[in-house]
Amino acid sequence: MKKTLVLCICLSMALSMTGCTLGNIVDRFISTGDAPAPETTIEKPRVYMDELNGKLQDFNGSQLTLSTPDNTYVFDVSGATLECSDGMITGDEISIIYEGQLSDTDTTTVKALKVVDEFHKKNRLKDRTAHGQVQGLTANTITIKAKSGKTATYPITGTEQYYQNGIKAGVWVYLHFKGKFSETNSDNPMVLNASHLKVLSISDMDPIKIPEPTPTPVPSEEETQPLGEKQFRGVIQDISLNALQILPEGSDTPLNLDISAIPAYFKGGTAPGSYVNVTYTGEMPEDSPVTLEGITVIAVTGDDPDTLDDRHTTATVTGTIIGSTANTVTIQTNDGAAATCFTGNAQDLSSGGLEPGWGVRITFHPSASKESNIYTAIKIEDA
Repeated sequence: MKKTLVLCICLSMALSMTGCTLGNIVDRFISTGDAPAPETTIEKPRVYMDELNGKLQDFNGSQLTLSTPDNTYVFDVSGATLECSDGMITGDEISIIYEGQLSDTDTTTVKALKVVDEFHKKNRLKDRTAHGQVQGLTANTITIKAKSGKTATYPITGTEQYYQNGIKAGVWVYLHFKGKFSETNSDNPMVLNASHLKVLSISDMDPIKIPEPTPTPVPSEEETQPLGEKQFRGVIQDISLNALQILPEGSDTPLNLDISAIPAYFKGGTAPGSYVNVTYTGEMPEDSPVTLEGITVIAVTGDDPDTLDDRHTTATVTGTIIGSTANTVTIQTNDGAAATCFTGNAQDLSSGGLEPGWGVRITFHPSASKESNIYTAIKIEDA
């Protein structure tokens, strides 16, 4: 009896020290199977993220070239988001945030996630000025020749333009822009590459001084109505140097306006689809379509995009898709420029899935890209 009592006391003490129950102890002794394997933790592969700082050298819509003091890198950014406040301007200091580990200059080992403005910029992009004679003008480009003989074609989609004395070949104009010229063509060093600059304004005077609009004079008793200034509205169809083609409201016949010797102001550029007011003198028959016969055009003024919301913005850029990223699409315009547009909030009505080679017409807001060469798209349609 005493032995049994001592055994029970010892067993109770053992159970209290180990925190086990009697049932646990019994189970251990009667179990004939293998002991359960200890739990193992599966280590997940570590994801490496880093960033590379440098200067933008080139961008083709889905691929960019970045230079550092030591090397040059070419990144595929088709899956990345572009988040640069100035856009993709040659010479700008940017950072590429990527996943993976770079091996020397081999960027195929990493995945670009974001392209952003370099946080600690050493040199901010400055307002620079070019002065030259106009060689050509379209809705999206202007070509000028400087005194040095060097020629450059600048992208001017949505750029403010004021020609106090009209625009034609040979007129001297001032361009204010940001960025640096890309490498010149070694075959022709007299032709500069200005394709990724941001042109801020163009004018035949510097600085631009837009005159206050003069009210239409009220004719006196001696004057007749035809002597007063009048206006009609129209939609820009195209521009080729001094020939501005517009479609007057209520008409299906385009008119070609000669703006070589009259003031012309386009605050939001000369994008097709945008509206202009044509000021004229003379008498236009009321019972016939708008015509230039019998009137004298004395000025052309585009709408102010700063006063328009997305619903009333009608400026467009048309071309063929050449590249895209996670939040942009880049098109080659019909007049030779490359235009990149943010697509995040755009209404996409196109049927081509924004694939390269597809023709699209993009409605954009000029006021949303005054400092950037990436335009904010409102609507995307098949061209």
